[in-house]
Amino acid sequence: MIDNIKPKEATSIINSLIGGVVPKIGVQHITVGRSDEINAVVTALEDVKNGHSMVKFWIGDFGSGKSFMLHLLNTVALKQKFVVANADFTPDNRLYSNDGKGVALYSAIMDNVSIQTKPEGGALPTLLEKWIEQVITKTAEENNISLAEIRNEQYLNLIQNNIMKTINEITDVGGFDFGTVVMKYYEGYITGDEQLRRNALKWLKGEYKTKTEARQDLGVREVINDINYYDMLKNFCKLFVNMGYSGFMVNLDEAINLYKISTSAMREKNYEKILTIYNDCFQGKVSNLFFNFAGTKEFLENQRRGLFSYDALKTRLATNKFETSEIRDFAQPVLKLLPLDHNEIFVLLKKLKAIFDYNYKTTIQITDDEIHQFMEELFNKPGASEFLTPREVIRDFLNVLNIIRQNPNIDKNKLFGEIEIEDERPDEFSLDNIEEL
Repeated sequence: MIDNIKPKEATSIINSLIGGVVPKIGVQHITVGRSDEINAVVTALEDVKNGHSMVKFWIGDFGSGKSFMLHLLNTVALKQKFVVANADFTPDNRLYSNDGKGVALYSAIMDNVSIQTKPEGGALPTLLEKWIEQVITKTAEENNISLAEIRNEQYLNLIQNNIMKTINEITDVGGFDFGTVVMKYYEGYITGDEQLRRNALKWLKGEYKTKTEARQDLGVREVINDINYYDMLKNFCKLFVNMGYSGFMVNLDEAINLYKISTSAMREKNYEKILTIYNDCFQGKVSNLFFNFAGTKEFLENQRRGLFSYDALKTRLATNKFETSEIRDFAQPVLKLLPLDHNEIFVLLKKLKAIFDYNYKTTIQITDDEIHQFMEELFNKPGASEFLTPREVIRDFLNVLNIIRQNPNIDKNKLFGEIEIEDERPDEFSLDNIEEL
């Protein structure tokens, strides 16, 4: 039932879902009921590949599959030769700040850079080395020098000039320091100076706290900070495209943490940054960049604290008035994730059973009728209609499979009957009572 799944993917899927989180790899094997959304993304990726830029907002209730959707976007984008990065908004990571929380988000993004051969993140050094090798090859060809010879110290200047020339062509802001640090990375890479390479990587990931430290280690005047990190993301996007990649996709989850910012002035500054990104992408000021934000309906529509509290965003993100739950518009910036229906959940549980069996090299004795029975028990419990999320259904089902695997003679009816439903939703709505600071 599950084709081409790798053992590593199966283990990641089972362990992550039991832990209540989305697996980093293999999500394509457990996708149900999202084909329209995926087709819309494939079309959008084609546009971005052709030089456009895009912003999408994935909106849904807690547990409705927003994080899952972002991980699925990763998989689709990586196959289309995009560089992809993911980060979560947290109380310490945000788009705008004056105390390091903006650059903390940037560092999280750069830490999680992925390519198809490194889908789990940490691909930035690989990309830099790949690009340096491309520059070395190009320099050798242009100067009729063999690849073995070009690495000699006497040709160092030729390569450095080409690195700087390319960086100057592709960067608008902060290009000189960006280029200098990439050269230092090259120097460390070519001479085997691991410390220099590490320092350069530290700078590129926004991890230097002071200009003094960066000047001592790398001889540059600036560091990446709360104010300029977005320019650096755009520089990296251009660098990735220059290397032959289709573009750069940045996925930002848990946007409810922007809604939770207690001071209205700071919240507004963060929404202003979203507006800047939105305008840059849709007005053609940047190319090959794709931003995805995932958040709850409250984050989008709350008139006091959500994006709709900021008029310029409210007008841009209003839903197509001709859309209904049956007639959808997947081309608009806001995509609302509807809950999976019972048939889709049944298909999902069957897929999970197949992956579970594959992972544990077993065959759990549970029939389709028993899966239906499990679902009926769960969906008829008190509070199910209000609190039950796909996340909880999946976790309960995998826990049941684990019990049956280890206790094959257990009474399944009794086991299903013992499941209890809890309200796992975070207490977002009490935030309306917070005093504005």
